[in-house]
Amino acid sequence: MVTNRLWRTLSAFNRSTRRWAPLPLRNQMTQGLSRNIDTSGTQRLSLISWNIDAFSSRAVSRAKLILGHILEGPKSPDIIFLQEVTLAVRAALLDDARVRAAFLVTDAEDQTSFEDVPFATMALLSSARFASGQAEGDGEKLMLGRVSRVTLPSKYRRDALSVDIIPTTAPGTVCRLINVHLDSLWDTLHYRAQQMEILADVLREPGCSGGIIAGDFNAISPEDEGLVDKNELVDAWVALHGRADADGGTWGINVQRRDARRLAKVAMTGLLKAEGMQVLRPGRIEVPRPGEKSIEIPWSDHCGLRCTFTI
Repeated sequence: MVTNRLWRTLSAFNRSTRRWAPLPLRNQMTQGLSRNIDTSGTQRLSLISWNIDAFSSRAVSRAKLILGHILEGPKSPDIIFLQEVTLAVRAALLDDARVRAAFLVTDAEDQTSFEDVPFATMALLSSARFASGQAEGDGEKLMLGRVSRVTLPSKYRRDALSVDIIPTTAPGTVCRLINVHLDSLWDTLHYRAQQMEILADVLREPGCSGGIIAGDFNAISPEDEGLVDKNELVDAWVALHGRADADGGTWGINVQRRDARRLAKVAMTGLLKAEGMQVLRPGRIEVPRPGEKSIEIPWSDHCGLRCTFTI
């Protein structure tokens, strides 16, 4: 099966020019192979994934609250995956001083990924853990490979955002970090099945030693629940908590936890192993209504997921 890709890049904020500058990622693969690095140990990384809800009121304000919750927690994650990012939210993320100071960001170079769609995915990688090639001390960090958007069969023009990293335990290969928002609603199960098969194959391409697929899987049917196993991936929540744990629901903010659905997931294969995972529940924001009493709504109709894993 031929996998079509749109090649993208990560960008770092340049304080001198006050602009986001694309990184020369294509050449970093060979740099990673030539560095004097310890290949005997494991790398521990943390990821937070969150569908931030494009359509409810006050999208930018809600996104800022979610970002603050993520960054101001006990430990800021190494990787942030966001789904349902609108152009206005993208602009707010790129303007945020904390993001500019501490993260490498996808889709800062242009708005291509946002054309003809209501929203897209974005990824933020900690510049303390991943090498930008622009700072002293980069030799101690994980090197970055290529960035792409994997084309998927989709009713809604969805794709998958893929970032290659070079693990110190297997420097001749890459591991893939894939941010997904699979097709929504009941009538697109056949698309979700195809999307998962394609992405599982992407994690098994020659030169790839495994990786992680995280985001909104839109797992709304019993058939969806079998897609991770069918593609021989490890469901991180099930591996750590079992299938019967009622606290794993990520959608259905205003229902009992036992009734919440586990639409968001983290799946992995190869060198990656999940160590910990928790659901992040949104706070609430006030929405003014002219001539009426204000109401409060959740920051998102989805919960976030935090996963710690090793390579």
